[in-house]
Amino acid sequence: MLGRRQIREKVIESVYSYYQNPVKADVVEKNMFAQIEKIYHLYIYQLNFLVALKDLAEHQIEIGKNKFIKTETNTNPNQKFINNQVLKMLEENTERLSFTTKHQELKWELYDELLVKTFQRMTAGKRYQDFMKEEGYSFEEDQKFIGKLFLRYLAENEDFHEHLEEKEISWSDDFHISNSMIQKTIGFFKENEPSHTLIKMIKDEDDRDFARKLLRQTLAHWEEAEKKLASRLENWDLERISLIDRIILITAICELDYFPLTPARVIINEYIEISKVFSTDRSNIFINGILDKYTKELNRN
Repeated sequence: MLGRRQIREKVIESVYSYYQNPVKADVVEKNMFAQIEKIYHLYIYQLNFLVALKDLAEHQIEIGKNKFIKTETNTNPNQKFINNQVLKMLEENTERLSFTTKHQELKWELYDELLVKTFQRMTAGKRYQDFMKEEGYSFEEDQKFIGKLFLRYLAENEDFHEHLEEKEISWSDDFHISNSMIQKTIGFFKENEPSHTLIKMIKDEDDRDFARKLLRQTLAHWEEAEKKLASRLENWDLERISLIDRIILITAICELDYFPLTPARVIINEYIEISKVFSTDRSNIFINGILDKYTKELNRN
């Protein structure tokens, strides 16, 4: 699910989109929640890829069994990968199955070029071959293997990343969020405890209200917050600050102003980390300085 920092990221993206193409606040809000929902589609799409690797492995075993001239490998194939307990849990997860049934575009064809290429790289790799040589089955080892497989062949796979950019442009920006969700999903599985649910995008109404309020307060008080920012710039014109840095600072100022129960240091740290995602290497220092000065002048704790 989205943590508060990631919710803040989506608010900043929505404000940035608004200043590229101004529309009514309720439309911006609707679009923001639609973009959040798209992350769930990406999450399911990546889970489906892991299941498709298992399907492809099973298909290869069937092909071997049906060969006219069989080898020992064809007759007694190694089924350790297709019997991986975590992969089986993903395959049988009812929420994944139900959502994919409703969204057929999230399925993977068995002979998809990227799927086949990834499968070939995986099976040729030392980690896979060592795993297949190990005798017996251990849930802990199965879990550890799938976690490492995911990192190596999805999260760190440049070909997979490029594929996502072509399929849905917003997925490229949200890849790190979905990757985190999948790692948590793999880690949450327990031996002999079938899981029929998956991670939700927004935990509860409190988080939904936080996203809605932060977006609306930032849009409603933009000019007021911009003046507060301009008055605290030393030897620096507001126009010289990039739009994304201005949005980060103004959103942070609005959160400091209208969310009094959140400690100032927590808010400042969150926006420093967000600047590392969206802005330049030096922006986080600049943003830290401005927000620190603002909170001290207000005696905001």
